[in-house]
Amino acid sequence: YCFVRSERKQCPSAGAMSRALAEEMPREEGERGSRRSGWGLLVTAGVGGTLVALYAVATPFVTPALRKVCLPFVPATAAQIQNVLKMLENRSGSLVDIGSGDGRIVIAAAKKGFQAVGYELNPWLVWYSRYCAWRDGVHQNTKFYISDLWKVSFSHYRNVVVFGVPQMMPQLEKKLEEELECNARIIACRFPFPCWIPDHTTGEGIDTVWAYDLKHSRGCKTKSLEITPETES
Repeated sequence: YCFVRSERKQCPSAGAMSRALAEEMPREEGERGSRRSGWGLLVTAGVGGTLVALYAVATPFVTPALRKVCLPFVPATAAQIQNVLKMLENRSGSLVDIGSGDGRIVIAAAKKGFQAVGYELNPWLVWYSRYCAWRDGVHQNTKFYISDLWKVSFSHYRNVVVFGVPQMMPQLEKKLEEELECNARIIACRFPFPCWIPDHTTGEGIDTVWAYDLKHSRGCKTKSLEITPETES
């Protein structure tokens, strides 16, 4: 018996206390289990979301490497850009950069007054190029397209810039020769074309740039009047 405020009350027995503790412990265990389950779901969702985001970002960079001809993204150096611009001196008309990457060549050409276009397979690089063109104030003179270069015709461009790899150059050389007009100039960076003889070359090492005037490479001839000498009768 216990005495509280001089009133006699019956204290709970040891058995009753044990039963109460036994009932309370499963309840606490259940609450802790629910909390652990909730955290587990959050962690799983977080990891899953991270993997999806990484897949979305990495796929455009990895997919080109799985193609028959790989055209990886390698940013143009400042020297390469200056060498390309040097090869564009005294030139006019539209310009296209095949495999434009982050848009450096296109933006630099637009600043020199060209209506410049870039074709790039990686959508992230295209969106970034558009942002850079807007940031530099030349977005009205530039366009960037998400497209496979083999599915595009370059017939209406007078100036073509190519950042290619050796495996693709023979096929691209044939494609450009079939599509371009005689007044076109093709500027190759890092790797030259296998059959054409360059009209101009500048730079050293990886910064080397080769310029090909198609009228010479393809042997185009301008029409001229042929004067036949008179023969004495």
